[in-house]
Amino acid sequence: MNKKRWFALLVAVVLFILSIGFQLVTSVASTNFEQLFAFPESKFKEEVVETGTNGKIVVLQLDGVIQDTTPSTLLNTTSYNHRKFLEMIEEAGSDPSVDGIILRVNTPGGGVVESAEIHDKIVEIQEETEKPVYVSMGNTAASGGYYISAPADKIFAHPATLTGSIGVIMQGYDLSGLTDKLGIEFNTIKSGEYKDIMSTFREMTDDERKLLQAMIDDMYADFVQVIVDGRDMSENQVRELGDGRVYTGSQAKENGLVDELGTLEDTIEIMKEDLGLTNAKVVRYNNAVGFEQFLGMSVQSLFGKDQELVNMLQIVQESNTPRAMYLYSN
Repeated sequence: MNKKRWFALLVAVVLFILSIGFQLVTSVASTNFEQLFAFPESKFKEEVVETGTNGKIVVLQLDGVIQDTTPSTLLNTTSYNHRKFLEMIEEAGSDPSVDGIILRVNTPGGGVVESAEIHDKIVEIQEETEKPVYVSMGNTAASGGYYISAPADKIFAHPATLTGSIGVIMQGYDLSGLTDKLGIEFNTIKSGEYKDIMSTFREMTDDERKLLQAMIDDMYADFVQVIVDGRDMSENQVRELGDGRVYTGSQAKENGLVDELGTLEDTIEIMKEDLGLTNAKVVRYNNAVGFEQFLGMSVQSLFGKDQELVNMLQIVQESNTPRAMYLYSN
């Protein structure tokens, strides 16, 4: 390659880098750079939803499957982050200027442990601070979404919300028929009889099914007790409702699973009235903007929804491992 071609290639590379840099700058042109590169005292930035001068209400948004997966990265700053959500609840509970907390729940549920962690954090705040916690249900607040809602002081749902789906599910594949047909043998060396329980390469035995069913029954009993404690219902009432079916918000109001029908705005107004703070400020927590978030926002603006494909592949990959879930799935 002669000098002219090298020079042309160099110019092209420089122009490409400059164009990327220009997009990064223009995508955050309105950013406050003092805030951007500062080290914030709080992990979260307050976005004002409604201005006010008398008290403060925090709205915490839960969107997506409740699952403790890979933390957000530069390419993925918007998906549900379990650790961050727990920290948000902790922040709202420990902030003395916060008078009430509203959880905006829009989830089909998720992991048993993750749902329990959110539930326990809510109960802890209620007991230690006596701050009211209300839930506003979105399109779906089912299974684990209802589990985390149960301890709330008041639960609101839209008439068309899908909720309920009280129960536990564990699923796996049995590919033994296919592998037999293809003449594929899968060799397993194990330390105990049940080490490969729910293997995809052989049929489940009756003993294994009994073991797993006992485990599911134990988790279901915990789910039932959470609702008994949170909704002041009898165990028989909960078990009658908790056969896995979903309910609309209107049906849930009739059977006692929710308190009121209404929107997020209705929930906010009623909390203000209940607290006697009609002019309360309403805020929502966002991640405090630091250098990583700055790059994340910019890179995501360049690559758009390609990250959604990465998220889907991650979910498929993780689904290879059977696990018990408080999850509504159609």
